[in-house]
Amino acid sequence: MPRLSAQSRLKSVLKNYYAGLQSPLAWCTSAGPTEILRALGFEVYFPENHGALLGASRLAERYIPRAHQAGYGGEICSYLTADIGAHLAGETPLTAAYGLPAVPKPDLIVYNTNQCREVAEWFNFFGRQHGCPVVGIYPPRNLEQVHAADVDQVVAQFDRLISTGEQVTGKPLDRDRLWEVTRLSFEASGLWQEVLQTARRSPAPLTFFDGTILMAPIVVMRGTQGCVEFYRQTLGELQQLVDGGRGAVPDEGIRLYWEGMPIWGRLRWFSEICAENRAAVVASTYCNSWAFKENDPDNPLRSLATAYTEIFINRGEETKLAYVQKMLDLYRIDGVIFHDAKTCFNNSNSRFGLPSRLQSASGVDTLIIDGDLNDLRFFSDGQSRTKLETFFEQLHMKMVAAQ
Repeated sequence: MPRLSAQSRLKSVLKNYYAGLQSPLAWCTSAGPTEILRALGFEVYFPENHGALLGASRLAERYIPRAHQAGYGGEICSYLTADIGAHLAGETPLTAAYGLPAVPKPDLIVYNTNQCREVAEWFNFFGRQHGCPVVGIYPPRNLEQVHAADVDQVVAQFDRLISTGEQVTGKPLDRDRLWEVTRLSFEASGLWQEVLQTARRSPAPLTFFDGTILMAPIVVMRGTQGCVEFYRQTLGELQQLVDGGRGAVPDEGIRLYWEGMPIWGRLRWFSEICAENRAAVVASTYCNSWAFKENDPDNPLRSLATAYTEIFINRGEETKLAYVQKMLDLYRIDGVIFHDAKTCFNNSNSRFGLPSRLQSASGVDTLIIDGDLNDLRFFSDGQSRTKLETFFEQLHMKMVAAQ
């Protein structure tokens, strides 16, 4: 049984979302300009969410070899290979989960390389498969500071997207609708951030593992009233848990931060081993990446361009270090787990010395776990358990010594 009633509500919320996916339909990356697409009159579908579902349902390894057979390499994004492999097999977990006979076909495909360059190959594959227009947004990458000229560049690309979208739908962009969608997106982002920040309290009422499930609406329903309502209710439930002193981890002893992608096929495994060791993973870069603060309905295109360019994954090493340090203070973190995802170079921040620099700057211990977002061939249960339990023991001993 789900621990939170919000997790029980989520299935019906998502079922309604998928039932509403009809033409005109746009596919979009998860940190892409969904607000613009909704204002153009599109329903929006997110292949990355489908990739995560393939991982969480442990079906990815069935389909990844199909993509390899089609010429896609073994160390590229396993969202990509799982999704393309499932397409080549003519199968989808959306059938069992939500009753969809197939992945809905797009009229327009849009991607933003703020997350990684591989989305271009991924989404262009489907553009060829479905014979529909594909629009790529290419913001400046690895930025320490986001300047006005960087935002100008993205706004110009949004204008091109709007022109293409208007050609597909045969209708002009509804500026009033854009204002409303951006307002709803801003409100939902704020509520999502409040949901995550309930874990600043000790004991924390939710963990990173809860967050990876509860984040689905902020990804696929951003800019809708349903998304706002879901997080308003979820926040109310979590505040009741806080008021009652009820934590996600019984007898919470140490507080951890997760940096990097989830290991979708082992979420329950990680949740259980953490709970066994009184370790609560109370915050993450990943879940906070959809807490957009810049969305301004009175200046929608520029604020959206700023929000989607400023996200953590698109920033330079110094900015990333400063961000994580701030989070360690905010959530009173005792240790950081870095996930080095084999097929996700862009969102593995353990390869250029960041863990050791963070430990030197903050005094907080760090651990690197090898794995992958979808391809469990790169993950070892036994090796990971040994590393985690040793790390937890060190942190508990450190806390005792400090008392």
